Amino acid sequence: MGFSMRTSDVVVIGAGQAGLSAIHHLLRRGLRPLADAAPGERTFVVLDAEDGPGGAWRHRWDSLTMATVNGIRELPGMPEVEAVPAEPSHHAVPAYFADFERLHDAPIERPVRVTRVENDPETATDPWPRLLVHSVSADGSETPLAVIRTRALLNATGTWTRPFLPAYPGAGQFRGRQLHTAQYVSAREFAGQRVGIIGGGISALGFLQEIAEVGETFWYTRREPEFLDQEFTLEHGREVIAGVVERVEQGLPVKSVVAATGLVWTPALREARARGILERRPMFTRITPHGVIEADGTETELDALLWATGFRHELRHLTALNLRTEHGGIRLDGTAAADDPRVHLLGYGPSASTIGANRAGRAAVNDVMRAFDAGRPDPPGHRDSDSSHRPGRAEPARLLTTTARA
Repeated sequence: MGFSMRTSDVVVIGAGQAGLSAIHHLLRRGLRPLADAAPGERTFVVLDAEDGPGGAWRHRWDSLTMATVNGIRELPGMPEVEAVPAEPSHHAVPAYFADFERLHDAPIERPVRVTRVENDPETATDPWPRLLVHSVSADGSETPLAVIRTRALLNATGTWTRPFLPAYPGAGQFRGRQLHTAQYVSAREFAGQRVGIIGGGISALGFLQEIAEVGETFWYTRREPEFLDQEFTLEHGREVIAGVVERVEQGLPVKSVVAATGLVWTPALREARARGILERRPMFTRITPHGVIEADGTETELDALLWATGFRHELRHLTALNLRTEHGGIRLDGTAAADDPRVHLLGYGPSASTIGANRAGRAAVNDVMRAFDAGRPDPPGHRDSDSSHRPGRAEPARLLTTTARA
């Protein structure tokens, strides 16, 4: 075909919680790393864009400590994360992931960024058409790497590399600082400043509380936030997950975490409300060089705008497979794309939590192995009906796993 080629039965993209879970279960099911495999053995390759272990946890902000992060589920075959409460999560979790990689001798190729996955034209008429995985070195050189031909793709790329920053009138004229959650490091950067915080989720609430200690905050949301007075219960968890599952099975876009779970009053949030920190303003109408024009037409001067507006799933490299429905989402059957069961999405929809990611890794590998034994990809509707293979169904867990407890 004019370029170098490797062939592997399975390719895993991403080495966060879901990707590492997949590695564990692939090894347990007897697959071998491609570089170490003997002829005739089933093989897998893992590609990760990060420089080292930890996935998106490597980039969390300083104040997101193990005391404030919202639940870390242990990796399969590993003990629970052990860390002092004050330790930043961007230290503790990558160290824990590194321990997993050492224990499993995980064959992770990094830094490698997958740029495109497409159908292999040479196997288009085969009973099991292959996929071609294109990638480049993520060390800054963008050097093209050997294409990998594969039977199954386990995609575990998460959301961190795709922050959502809405277009807003006048944004390019603002003379202060604008940043997204993905660029946030510490409240210390905003000492003595007037900071507009945009967003109605857990991260925005955490930023409000932190920055209010060193500066003046102004909170903007599109809608009036709704807070729940009750704790996040098992029953509520089941309802939330059932709603998420229903959406992905219909091919609807995945909603934000807060849209799915709601916001729950905590002692810290009640204290913040009493201090006036949670005085919400409707969204401004436009941005000026020195601030924003409020909904009532007045101008508020600001030094910085912090967009806590969430992330989108990083699936752009799958565009050529045409997985999205007319509604804009990807229809899933278990972890597999219903319209292309060669592709499994781990950490998408109901598996977007650390416990969900663990289960998604197991469920996807079970499906892949069943398909290998059958000699064809599973058609939609033929997956294991056991709830343990349906990520998120067996035990509702908090979906808020990468943001602070408010």
